[in-house]
Amino acid sequence: MDRGIDIVLINPGDRKQVFQELGSELAAIEPPFWVAVMAAYLRNCGFDVRVIDSNAENISPEETAERVNALAPLLAAVIVYGSHPSASTQNMTVAGRICTALKLHTGAKVAIGGLHPSALPKRTLQDEDADFVIEGEGPHTLKGLLEALRSGGDYQAVPGLWYFEENEVKHNQKAPLIKDLDTILPVAAWDLLPMEKYRAHNWHCFDGIEERMPYGAIYTSLGCPYSCVFCCINAPFGKPGIRFRSPEVVVEEIRVLVERYGVSNIKIVDELFILNEKHYMAIADLIIKSGYKLNIWAYARVDTIDFDNLDTIKRAGINWLGLGIESANASVRDGANKQMRKNDIKEVVRRIQGSGIRVGANYIFGLPDDTLETMQETLDMAVELNTEWANFYCAMAYPGSKLYETAVREGWELPEEWHGFSQLSYETHPLPTGKIGAKEVLKFRDDAFHKYFESGRYLKMAEERFGPSVVEHVRKMTSTRLKRKMLDSKESRLNESMQRFSSYRSKIL
Repeated sequence: MDRGIDIVLINPGDRKQVFQELGSELAAIEPPFWVAVMAAYLRNCGFDVRVIDSNAENISPEETAERVNALAPLLAAVIVYGSHPSASTQNMTVAGRICTALKLHTGAKVAIGGLHPSALPKRTLQDEDADFVIEGEGPHTLKGLLEALRSGGDYQAVPGLWYFEENEVKHNQKAPLIKDLDTILPVAAWDLLPMEKYRAHNWHCFDGIEERMPYGAIYTSLGCPYSCVFCCINAPFGKPGIRFRSPEVVVEEIRVLVERYGVSNIKIVDELFILNEKHYMAIADLIIKSGYKLNIWAYARVDTIDFDNLDTIKRAGINWLGLGIESANASVRDGANKQMRKNDIKEVVRRIQGSGIRVGANYIFGLPDDTLETMQETLDMAVELNTEWANFYCAMAYPGSKLYETAVREGWELPEEWHGFSQLSYETHPLPTGKIGAKEVLKFRDDAFHKYFESGRYLKMAEERFGPSVVEHVRKMTSTRLKRKMLDSKESRLNESMQRFSSYRSKIL
């Protein structure tokens, strides 16, 4: 086969597997910013680049491979990143299937990179049908790998690369962290993405529930300076820390999204946008000067909110702030290394809402020190705060997190398949705590979701702030009850029977 282009970057995804029935209409379809920005960087370096967003286009691994084969690239790179920490591992099942299809149906070399492969590079190389694993951020490694492939395949000088040599695992020194973010993370190659396919989160558009498309998602920084035990966000970087794109490049990115693609709904993907006042306020001021009418959501911590800045960021179009509250119990938060300088969560929420900004509160059940009583304490706080949106999670041992290290060391039971790390999948398998089993944690989480969103207090608030169409939407959302293998009575009975048979067999043998 004659070589065609240099590289195809692939964004994997299986919405049915990860979100069950919620994936068809309710879940967001997020543009893969990290894929698009790496595509822009490689294109600026002179490489011929294409992108296949298998998730947005909802195509199978085999269909993905057919498209790759038609392009005849030197390299096909599956980038398993996602726009939140859990989104990488939960997509590894389908990412592995894509790698296998690429090996079977194309002549391209196959690489896999992203957050999960960076957390478990050796295992990923051994488990998946890939020629290479990219450890770290990716741009430097991909550039070096393409240069090596063009010149005949000497991989030893490619930073951050894992590969086999004579059936032996080899890996090179890690690539340096990106210093010049404006050069290595230029305005993304949005023209290579199916921009008509992307859809905002339902709650992000509660002020206009029928206007979830088009949609954009951007980074203004990389990394996080904190070290919460449940978070794996820093796995590609190797350590806590944060680096910033310039406000000018960020707002140029927004200009492209608005003027070329008609985007007004934007997610700022940064793990922590409201942190460095000089950075986020400069972006807010430039957006205000642009005159763009945007609907933005971004992440903050309870203790990084400066009340004096709320009116300005609201004027810039930041209509939603996602707050990592995690637990109502200070001891549980401290045990997860989620240490807050401010503990008056209620005051912070009310001050944010008083500026006209909506709050999406995030809670985690099943943290290491949780009991049924502390989880109930957290649910009671959520009900009392009654924020415009709430995410209820189970504690998961995501690869790259300290919880994962502990789980492996202690022999805790983990999901059988990678998509079992999805919060919403049928196969999900959260962690137990010292006091509660994983099954109890999951049942508490699922019940909490319905208690919160089906309560008359929440629905009354939603109608007052967003109107009857949103109440109808929420009722439709809660009419879907997630199916869980762990809670399935038939599955539970089968597991119990297998355990009894295994115990009986061991006795007679």
